Amino acid sequence: MTWMKIRRTVWVGTPATLVFLLASCAGRQTAPGPGNQTAHPAATCYEETGEASWYGHPYHGRRTASGEIFDMYQMTAAHRTLPFGTWVVAENSANGRSVKVRINDRGPHKSRRILDLSYAAARVLGAIGPGVIPVRLRVIASPEATRGLLGPLSHSTRRGEEPVRL
Repeated sequence: MTWMKIRRTVWVGTPATLVFLLASCAGRQTAPGPGNQTAHPAATCYEETGEASWYGHPYHGRRTASGEIFDMYQMTAAHRTLPFGTWVVAENSANGRSVKVRINDRGPHKSRRILDLSYAAARVLGAIGPGVIPVRLRVIASPEATRGLLGPLSHSTRRGEEPVRL
């Protein structure tokens, strides 16, 4: 090779190599699966149907996955992937009752179930007797839309102390 051919190869090849290296360093996105469930953005057009169960006494007063103290008398729920602080409307498909709940925990841990409701929310929907009900949930507000507007919804400073309800 002559000096001119080498110079032309380096001049043209260097930018192409740089582009190739930058593209290979870009992060990969993985598809959600059973072992790879990441929180997805809470778009207000998001809807989901499935089954819902409820939880109460054994967990009342314990910390949720979001770090707040679980109060079974507040309108809260657990979802596998929705971000904490997301507000959803859960509608009982069998009787048409609906309730607004805030996502503050992770779960349910049974297949086919999409929501674990607090005792108070389950009571409104009529889920206390059956235990598991068919539901449709719709996101109505993302956590970004409500950040700073509500402040802390519950807190407790000492063990056994009742949460403050705002």
